[in-house]
Amino acid sequence: MTDEIKLSDLPPPEPYDKARDEAQRARLMKVWEAPKGWRKISAVNNSLVGKWYLLVSFGFFTFAGILALMMRAQLAVPNNDLFSQELYNQLFTLHGTAMMFLFAVPIFEAVAILILPEILGARDLPFPRLSAFGFWCFVIGGVFVCGSIFFGVAPDGGWFMYAPLSSNPDYSGLGTDIWLLGLSFIEVSSIAAAVELIVGVLKSRPPGMRLNLMPLYCWYVLVVAGMILFAFPPLIAGDLLLEMERAFGWAFFDVDRGGDPILWQHLFWIFGHPEVYIVFLPSIALVATILPTFAGRPMVGHSWIVLSAIGVAFLSFGLWVHHMFTTGLPEISLGFFSAASEAVAVPTGIQIFCFIATMLVAKVRPSVPMLFAGGALAIFVFGGLTGVMVALVPFDWQAHDTHFVVAHLHYTLIGGMLFPLFAGIHYWYPFVTERMFSIRTAKWSFWLLFVGFNIAFLPMHWTGVMGMPRRVWTYDLADGWGLLNMISTIGAFVFAAGFAVLAANVLWPRGRQAPVARNVWNAGTMEWSEEIPGKPWGVRSIPYIHTRYPLWEQPDLIGQVDRGEWFLPDAEEGERELIVTDILDARPLFVQRVGGPSYLTLGSAGCLGTVFILATFHLWALTLIFFAGFVGFTLYWLWTGTARIPATLEKPVGRGLVLPTYAQGNRSSGWWAVFITMTGDMTAFMGLVFSYFYYWTAVPAFLPEAARLPVFGWLVAGLAGVLAGWGLTLLSRQVLRQGRRGLAMVTLAGSVVPSALGLGGFVWAAQAAGLDPTRTSFDAMVWMLVLWLGLHLGLNWVMQLYVTARIYAGHCTPRYCADHYNLTLYGHFVVITGLTTFGLLALFPMLMGVFG
Repeated sequence: MTDEIKLSDLPPPEPYDKARDEAQRARLMKVWEAPKGWRKISAVNNSLVGKWYLLVSFGFFTFAGILALMMRAQLAVPNNDLFSQELYNQLFTLHGTAMMFLFAVPIFEAVAILILPEILGARDLPFPRLSAFGFWCFVIGGVFVCGSIFFGVAPDGGWFMYAPLSSNPDYSGLGTDIWLLGLSFIEVSSIAAAVELIVGVLKSRPPGMRLNLMPLYCWYVLVVAGMILFAFPPLIAGDLLLEMERAFGWAFFDVDRGGDPILWQHLFWIFGHPEVYIVFLPSIALVATILPTFAGRPMVGHSWIVLSAIGVAFLSFGLWVHHMFTTGLPEISLGFFSAASEAVAVPTGIQIFCFIATMLVAKVRPSVPMLFAGGALAIFVFGGLTGVMVALVPFDWQAHDTHFVVAHLHYTLIGGMLFPLFAGIHYWYPFVTERMFSIRTAKWSFWLLFVGFNIAFLPMHWTGVMGMPRRVWTYDLADGWGLLNMISTIGAFVFAAGFAVLAANVLWPRGRQAPVARNVWNAGTMEWSEEIPGKPWGVRSIPYIHTRYPLWEQPDLIGQVDRGEWFLPDAEEGERELIVTDILDARPLFVQRVGGPSYLTLGSAGCLGTVFILATFHLWALTLIFFAGFVGFTLYWLWTGTARIPATLEKPVGRGLVLPTYAQGNRSSGWWAVFITMTGDMTAFMGLVFSYFYYWTAVPAFLPEAARLPVFGWLVAGLAGVLAGWGLTLLSRQVLRQGRRGLAMVTLAGSVVPSALGLGGFVWAAQAAGLDPTRTSFDAMVWMLVLWLGLHLGLNWVMQLYVTARIYAGHCTPRYCADHYNLTLYGHFVVITGLTTFGLLALFPMLMGVFG
């Protein structure tokens, strides 16, 4: 590892030479420039992909907003027949689905992909093709789900899709399958973005930017991406259980066969309540970035804000039963989760108080971004107060499933997410477009949005207290809700007018307008160092950062960066290059070369999306064909774009610093990407483990008699095979490092055999016991655990054969074996899955038999 860089130890930069500077800029432009014309769809630059993400996210927001206006029109007067009940159910289901899954989370990813590299002073994120792949997955999945309403098959069971109505195909139609498989595909996009952002924050910081020097926005991105990694996978596990019951009749939620529909609520809300904070925290991050700029000073309580954001993230995973107070849970559970729901207000309040303190100790410059930020704080605090109310069990019993909860949800989300986002859009508008928006029009849009929102949702508190249930399509005049509903409808249309004004202001072409001044807001963070007109390479040279607000606290930093006085000022080899640093102190480790424009990302996402779409219609043969296409695209992507052996071992990067050009193991970004991905994968697996133990506690006689348990001997044989395959993989890496390539290939390819036999042992253990997944929940859980293990072993075989081919082709050698390190890491997680499965199927029933 390179020693920590000290500014005093660096030699002075070379004297400025105009000809050298122009030559370096020309080479950088050639390497980083995005394709033109229709070929632009192959681009992977964060500046382009982030804009695409942003525009498509707001496209889905507009679609969901139109659905909301249709609902408000239906509820404007009593006994209205504007829309049928069936269509209304589709409207509110797609509205919630699009807002939560296609806007609230993707917009965080869009903003982060767009501005995170610039805030870090980096050229790009470590896996730009992964960002593009995630974007195309998001587009395909979103169009598939939202487009269903135009064919009359939209999901109609609510954005939460509660069982047993959703688990029985007789009660719910094709729309539920579209919801399940479409959103599972979209979640692939979210997890891909989370991996990209976590590795980006941890490994792409510029030299010198220790963790305690990271801008607050980067801290929030790290926390929220980590939350996605632990919140989304349990929902994927739940989606899998629900779709297996719908498609093949497996017994997970059918009470008559030992299932329990409440399990779905647990798995959904283990995701659903952290998602509220996944939506809220990134927008608070925008306020935390904007506020110091207009206060003209660093944020008060920087460390407290970081700790409180982490605290919110931690507590948010203990609140999911907050949504299940009326399901008949034990009183001790209600008390615990009610207290936890109250406790989360403490770290949230710390962040709000730090923002207020920053405004009090400085003279804040008035501006449009601060206008939206102030409106956000006002609305969110009100929503937080009603959140404290519904966290109390007796009140929740009265307000549950009424319009009071609808009002609380929208005050929290619109105040905590949408208004800060609008503040961020106006703040970074000059950064993205190099032009200034109309300030007068922006103020009009704010007041229309602020007034319209409160007119729309404040009366819902009263309609809720008066007993109006949510998700009803009409009501009687005698109920007394007509006037308040008409007021809410008027407010909704005023709010929509405000958004239309904002959109027109932001999208209005300003090509003839003079460009804005550089760092127009006089901000202190690195993104405002970008040149005008902007260049596709991000920063001209990667700087040494040793302060939290470098543009304020490091004199002449912009000039030094522009003159190429820092690191990687050139692209001599014609490669897109980044500097990878260590996690704690940002000591430079090596130069990473990333892939450029490619159609592989679009092809891979298209094939995978087609797999989910075809599976919705049970076209299994075509599904397998397109899955093979997805595997082919992905393997070619990896073969041509990752772990490339460099022509030279080291590279001078400027200021006397020489770095390696290759890394493997935990020094490399790829290893961390595998580790983070598999952590999310294990979280999904823990969702299945949770389901197993939930059945054991909730279903009488969940464990059957000994004769119907999986055969112990075959389980032992299965585990032995899995362990043997893992051992041969470890041996292969060891002999490869010794230079014995032939033996390494034989050992690695041969490791497929014992692990395949091991999977056969697990399968036969269940088959010999006569377990039928359509009969009882125990049988279904056994087969689901075996299926999960089989899927991961199958992927392991593909990876083992892939690395074997890499060794044969000379791309994986004794010195350069990053692929093998990543394979071995994946194998560790597969073994953990195998051991856990063995424990659940063999040891736990045995333990219960002895001590039960």
